Amino acid sequence: MASQLPLSPPPPPPPPPPKYLQEDDLTQECRDLLTSLPRENGWVNSHLYNYQGFWHTSRLFQGTFSCQKLFQAQDTDILLVTFPKSGTTWLKAILFGLVNRTHYPDTKHHPLLASSPHDLVPFLEQLFADKQVPDLASFSSPRLFSTHSPLPSLPESVGSSKCKMVYLCRNPMDTFVSLWHFTNKLRPEKIGANSLEDVFDRFCRGVSLCGPFWDHVLGYWKESLDKPNKVIFLKYEEMKEEPNLHLGRLAEFLGFPFSPEEEASGLVDEILGLCSFDNLSNLEVNKTGELSTGEEKRAFFRQGEVGDWKNFLTAEMVDRLDRISEQKLKNSGLKF
Repeated sequence: MASQLPLSPPPPPPPPPPKYLQEDDLTQECRDLLTSLPRENGWVNSHLYNYQGFWHTSRLFQGTFSCQKLFQAQDTDILLVTFPKSGTTWLKAILFGLVNRTHYPDTKHHPLLASSPHDLVPFLEQLFADKQVPDLASFSSPRLFSTHSPLPSLPESVGSSKCKMVYLCRNPMDTFVSLWHFTNKLRPEKIGANSLEDVFDRFCRGVSLCGPFWDHVLGYWKESLDKPNKVIFLKYEEMKEEPNLHLGRLAEFLGFPFSPEEEASGLVDEILGLCSFDNLSNLEVNKTGELSTGEEKRAFFRQGEVGDWKNFLTAEMVDRLDRISEQKLKNSGLKF
């Protein structure tokens, strides 16, 4: 008899997709709810779902829904709120450096040099995206969290407590261009990139993560006018132009004002230098590796400039965004 050739071992199974692309690990309650929600094609994941008037991926919907039910805000909590790609990473670093400056007086051995701002100031909805209730006992006071959640989707305890919210907005044109670049970096290579024109139309219709953009911004703008001691509203462009002024405003609002001695010692400039785009983007910890959710850390740093939209948007696109902004923000007092 002819000898049989040994069978080749079966090929190894493909690695699981990163967490941010996973759509199967959902509770049954969330699965049931998703079937009842309006949905549209997503920018990265297969779909976005409309919940309480805003669009979410299935995973972030689960995180938002669980957070609404389970998160108990403390009076000393500080919540950084942004629409996606509005300077979140930069302000996370500034917020951490500001609040913890007495714990880490030596900026040469600072946690920001060894850890991503996203690890130091985590997203609430990502903490709650898994089925298990996150253990928040390790967070020291004041606890620092961030969120992309629109105002109507915040946990009830955030509104009823004395915790403070820092809202950072960016003009819609730079926000859109940054979001387009960022989401294309996250899309699986096999499905290719989104075209600028396709996602521009969706952005204008409000169909983007946590969109509509204008409703998101306007909700927190009005809240900052109604509750100025609870919500501070910052503009990315103004912070880039006068960072010292706005860092001082932020410190006063949070109850961590700079002393005359700190100002004289150059501490304000030291924190801003540590948290600058150039410094953060060139740190090895932000250039290599991935976050726990699977995004490459380097994806969060592109240019950080004001006005980069001029390199991508046509005159017709600019006109459409201007008209939407004028209509949506009319009589609000908010302008870009």
